[in-house]
Amino acid sequence: MSTPERPDLDAFREYSEGLQVKLHQLMEQGPELARQARAVQVTETSSDGLVSVTVGARGDLVRLDLDPRIYRRPDSRTLADTITETVHRATAAAQEQVVQTFAGVADADQLRATLTGDDEALTGITTDQMHGRR
Repeated sequence: MSTPERPDLDAFREYSEGLQVKLHQLMEQGPELARQARAVQVTETSSDGLVSVTVGARGDLVRLDLDPRIYRRPDSRTLADTITETVHRATAAAQEQVVQTFAGVADADQLRATLTGDDEALTGITTDQMHGRR
């Protein structure tokens, strides 16, 4: 039976010290950064220019604008797909703005994994950090 990989003690101490520094920074800057992150809004327009969406920091739809020319092509499936794709692009851009807002106090990859709900990536990043590989 193999033994699970154990972090190097020095690497773990360094990781712990880094966490303490980041925690203090977050305590000092956190409220303002959170305010900035909550204020994020991103507008994206579809490639055909007929759909424009604005989403908030969490990808919540704030505004949807449809150019009247959409009625010239009565293809509801294509319109729905265009709206969905445009919302996804806007959401990704909003998440990236939130990541950049916290760039000074949080690991960007860790925050991206948290925002997208990628628990596997988050676990891998944290494990690498504890082992001194990041």
